[in-house]
Amino acid sequence: MPLKTSRRGAIPPFIVMDVLRAANERQAAGQGVYHLEVGQPGTGAPSVVVEEIRNAVGRGRMGYTDAMGVPPLRKRIARHYLDTYGVHVDPERVAVTTGSSGAFLLAFLSAFDVGDRVAVATPGYPAYRNILTALGVEVVEVLTFQEDGFRLTPELLKDAPGPLDGLVLASPANPTGTVVTRNELAALATYCSHAGIRLISDEIYHGITYGQNAHSALELTGEALVINSFSKYYSMTGWRLGWIVLPPELVRPVECLAQNFFISPPTLSQVAAVRVFEATDELNAHVARYARNRSRILETLPRVGILGWGPADGAFYILADVRNLTDDSEAFCRRMLAESGVAATPGTDFDPGRGSGYLRISFAGSEEEVGGAMEALEAWLGGES
Repeated sequence: MPLKTSRRGAIPPFIVMDVLRAANERQAAGQGVYHLEVGQPGTGAPSVVVEEIRNAVGRGRMGYTDAMGVPPLRKRIARHYLDTYGVHVDPERVAVTTGSSGAFLLAFLSAFDVGDRVAVATPGYPAYRNILTALGVEVVEVLTFQEDGFRLTPELLKDAPGPLDGLVLASPANPTGTVVTRNELAALATYCSHAGIRLISDEIYHGITYGQNAHSALELTGEALVINSFSKYYSMTGWRLGWIVLPPELVRPVECLAQNFFISPPTLSQVAAVRVFEATDELNAHVARYARNRSRILETLPRVGILGWGPADGAFYILADVRNLTDDSEAFCRRMLAESGVAATPGTDFDPGRGSGYLRISFAGSEEEVGGAMEALEAWLGGES
């Protein structure tokens, strides 16, 4: 008799990782690849972090820390909110996590029960849907639209079928690059509060914007769970470190969950991350590079017949509308990789219903890689546009 397996694992794959595997296989075979598929900075950790790691390793043993993180890092994160947003945060409300992925798991487990209904904007980061589904939470997809800059509004939430227990909001958003204004964020926070909807604000791309700063939900409400990460702006992707700022009533529940699920976040990463807030000049230079890459791509897309895309006002992605070129973005991306060496992610990863006409391009890499990719795209698509 076959042994039982859980339905929790019967969730869709994260397609970008499948694309990365195919790109790496091509590279291993000696063929060139332009990596525009994965959303990670093309740079390593800032120099002050590397210096701190060397010093910390020399000091010897690295044991477990408190489940919520080392006090110096929790205090420094709290100070970041005062320095950046003018908001006082009690360090006791800060939970350091094993990446933002660990933060989402802890947030969803502490805020929602099996059968609760949580809204997510579509297109959006697929792991929201997949983690919630694995936890037995019903996902309510709220469609946003290109002509409106893929903006989520209270009106769209009102039109969602049935009552909602939660909302996951991302600004800047992956894959669209949409940045919510302060007034728009205030309207959403107010609506959620009045409707009894728990707001989870994904702010992992804060610091990476082009033309307007992103606002934190903490400026407007103390009821939200606010998630951030050291992976994106801080360029510490592989260090697997993130954080949540929690409303007071969820501090102890998250601590108990973290103790049992993770013991503690990575110790060495925590020790080093305290100093990353000193590296603003170096990190802002990365953002300036992303801006140049963004401009290069937006100049190239019309020349190859791609005439529409998301706002790309933040993060380091462009959600490109390729409906005039294909109705099967997964096949299109496979062909593009095979024939031009450019790896990008099909839109079906982010919008299962409409993503067959979109693809996501990451511009987080070097200017040389992005420039080479655009030349390759022009050679490949230029004659077809």
